[in-house]
Amino acid sequence: MILIKNGYVIDPKSGLEKTTDIEIEEGRIVSIGDRKPGDAYERVIDAKGLIVAPGLVDVHVHFRDPGFTYKEDIATGAAAAAAGGFTTVVCMANTKPVIDNLDTLTYVLDKGRATPIHVLSAAAVSKGFKGQELTNFEALTEAGAAGLTDDGIPLRDPLVVREAMRRAKELDIPISLHEEDPAFIASSGINQGAVSEKLHFGGAPAVSEQVMIARDCMLALDTGARVNIQHISSGPSVELVRTAQKLGADVWAESTPQHFSLTEEIVLEKGALAKVNPPIRTEADRLDIIEGLKDDTIQIIATDHAPHSEEEKARGLEKAPSGMIGLETSLALGITNLVHAGHLSMMHLLEKMTAKPAELYHMNAGALKVGKPADIVIFDEHEEWTVTDFKSKACNSPFTGMKLSGRVKYTICDGEVVYED
Repeated sequence: MILIKNGYVIDPKSGLEKTTDIEIEEGRIVSIGDRKPGDAYERVIDAKGLIVAPGLVDVHVHFRDPGFTYKEDIATGAAAAAAGGFTTVVCMANTKPVIDNLDTLTYVLDKGRATPIHVLSAAAVSKGFKGQELTNFEALTEAGAAGLTDDGIPLRDPLVVREAMRRAKELDIPISLHEEDPAFIASSGINQGAVSEKLHFGGAPAVSEQVMIARDCMLALDTGARVNIQHISSGPSVELVRTAQKLGADVWAESTPQHFSLTEEIVLEKGALAKVNPPIRTEADRLDIIEGLKDDTIQIIATDHAPHSEEEKARGLEKAPSGMIGLETSLALGITNLVHAGHLSMMHLLEKMTAKPAELYHMNAGALKVGKPADIVIFDEHEEWTVTDFKSKACNSPFTGMKLSGRVKYTICDGEVVYED
């Protein structure tokens, strides 16, 4: 048995928020707050002064396996997740080969089971990510796919999207969408605006996102499908989702830490490390995203953890790939830029990183409850640290060198300590 004592327990699913103890036995929570004196424990964790919460859930990560394991692999991705307080992640399908078939899906899930955390995977919406022919949704979900997405590539044909939503609705599985119409994009990864003009870089305008979100919100309303707008990046996009929700569409949205923490100016300082799809945009967009988080238009915080090698990111703005790692800084960025900045309570932040992502994907995760798996993060809200080394195989983060508040001290998955600071 493991005892976590004296911790300030926050569970968004039940609303529990108080100083209490948690007992763990055989991988499950056996008591919260009502332990019997005299019990013997294999380990006691004194969490006085620390927050004890459900293990974090990230529904948008790239572990690059199979096909691009020089960037990351499932083992190193899982280690990065554990260091960031995550006990459950959902991998995206843009591997090589694409996860549009049972063999590749099974490969990822089997390798995930060999890690100390829960590694799930989405499957592709379209065969080969070509946006034309749909995959076998039924077979893939029966084999364990958590959801469906062509993340990294927008689905351009509205009839294909509508049929995909219709079939996803029948199966009661979420479909997650990368919303950038390439017809509007001169060059991807940097917002088309003042900074791109200064750098003589074509850029990606916000309208490239907005036109696709408008279309897909209406298709979601039409089909009744559960649709997740991934890594939302602009203020009008938030308003489009808000309007669709008011109309009754089952539309969800994610925000990444980079989109609520940074503005396009970071590109002038960090160069290609700040190149990401969709781009980091203006201060007005950042503030609108925060408003969307506050009023729950944006229900989920997800990292879009996207590792690349140092050599790739050193190619310069034009040739470097878009993307940044995020698992090991996500919680601290939320604490620093949302909680300590006065935008969200700790309960509200944790809801977006535990209960809500679990709800979107119908997971048995994201909550502290007797009888449930003991997936837990313990962290110091106030400990300051400077972003330096990573458990990830990659180090492509624009946050390197920044001082943040909020340090993960322990991550526990299925009752086992899988990370300890």
